[in-house]
Amino acid sequence: MKTIQCLRCATPMRHVMDTKFQLGQTGWLLGDWPNLLAGSLEAAVYTCPSCGKIELFQLENTEGPDAIAQRQCPRCGRWHDLDDSKCPFCKYKYE
Repeated sequence: MKTIQCLRCATPMRHVMDTKFQLGQTGWLLGDWPNLLAGSLEAAVYTCPSCGKIELFQLENTEGPDAIAQRQCPRCGRWHDLDDSKCPFCKYKYE
């Protein structure tokens, strides 16, 4: 666990839990299938006991069966999801 100071009041924040947020959405035609196939994002939840601010941080462990494979764009060099048809940063199209 990290030690994090609240951005509002500089009080040390308290780690509440690590959780998974479901990516995707339920569709009208296919129901929950697109939601289930989209995967999830693991995040650490911190809260400030003084002012009540909530902070979310992506967990550093991106290995495992739920992790989305990454690839490096040949044009801009930034990493993004392997299943992207084009780079979300420089719009380079993969052929």
